[in-house]
Amino acid sequence: MIRILGIDPGSQWTGIGVIDVGSDGRCRYVHCEALKLLSAPDFPARLGLLCEGLERVLDQWQPQQVAIETVFMDKSAMSALKLGHARGAAMATVVRRKLAISEYAPRVIKQSLVGKGAADKLQVQHMVRLLLNLSAMKLQADAADALAVALTHAHMSATAARTGLAVTQLRRRGT
Repeated sequence: MIRILGIDPGSQWTGIGVIDVGSDGRCRYVHCEALKLLSAPDFPARLGLLCEGLERVLDQWQPQQVAIETVFMDKSAMSALKLGHARGAAMATVVRRKLAISEYAPRVIKQSLVGKGAADKLQVQHMVRLLLNLSAMKLQADAADALAVALTHAHMSATAARTGLAVTQLRRRGT
């Protein structure tokens, strides 16, 4: 059994998703949540909340592998910069625990789960529910995205093991 932590970084909410992957390749839901960072008085304090929340999750769920979504340009350069800071804070927290991090672009995550890189959020959430048998569970959007990151890592790792290619080679092919 391998435990994977998926992270969907954000400067207002950071999604956290934990799954277990059995030797048969089946993925099982363990935990998900969205770290609310908006209660902090300023942006540096938000990053502090992100690190504290992530440390709590790492302590509680003890993942062996970690995957994180890469930054993409969406609304503005300032939004991308803040997202980059949040991503950096999350990565530094994980690396301090001596855990390696695999990175996946949003397009690769969508392609891995839905079959097309231009899938919308509802399609991704639907596939997360289907793959983890969570039909009755209400998922917060950022938490669902984090589970999608973890599932992508599980799928890419399994494909890499079968083909003999490195996960980084597979990621390049999917972008």
